[in-house]
Amino acid sequence: MNHNSVAGNENNHTAAHVHRDDVGAKLGMWLFLFTEVLLFGGMFLAYAVYRYQYPDQFRIAAMELNTGIGTLNTVILLTSSLTVALSIAAIQKKNKFLSILMLSLTVVFALMFMVNKYFEWMAKIDHGIFPGSEELLGRPNGQILFFGLYYVMTGLHGLHVFIGVIVLLFMLYFLIKNDITPDNYTKLENAGLYWHLVDLIWIFLFPLFYLIQ
Repeated sequence: MNHNSVAGNENNHTAAHVHRDDVGAKLGMWLFLFTEVLLFGGMFLAYAVYRYQYPDQFRIAAMELNTGIGTLNTVILLTSSLTVALSIAAIQKKNKFLSILMLSLTVVFALMFMVNKYFEWMAKIDHGIFPGSEELLGRPNGQILFFGLYYVMTGLHGLHVFIGVIVLLFMLYFLIKNDITPDNYTKLENAGLYWHLVDLIWIFLFPLFYLIQ
């Protein structure tokens, strides 16, 4: 009787320990995401200041961006947020195959975004529009600042997308190896949170650079 009580207490202690680890992991992810918000928040503030100073030049420069590609990338990232959420929901419902499928689609969408962004950047670079180029330096200060912010902010966002792809690929590996299960999917949830932030940042970047009226 006493032995069973001791065993029961040990099991309860173990369960509580796992629960605290999960909570700690989620808290750590939220703190990390907060630092990311601060980073991009500073950049958005700089953008707002310079746009206030050079509203006309920002509009002229924005007209040279490909709104079609920007719109397509927005749809791609929004869809990828849906698929990563469906992946988490699937593993919660013990559907491993669907979870793997949805997460694989998320990776595909992320790669599509990066390919589109690559061609968009290359088109601008081929026209001599990049930081430090003679073409750009010959323009008014407002346009120089616009494209400087464009490359820095979309480039940093692209880096986050790349990191996100690596993280998602690790999650795929963990799913396949049963390291992520219906009873232990915190890692996948945290990866999903990171990916949602990446998508959210783009939702702000898209209108700021592509939809200036």
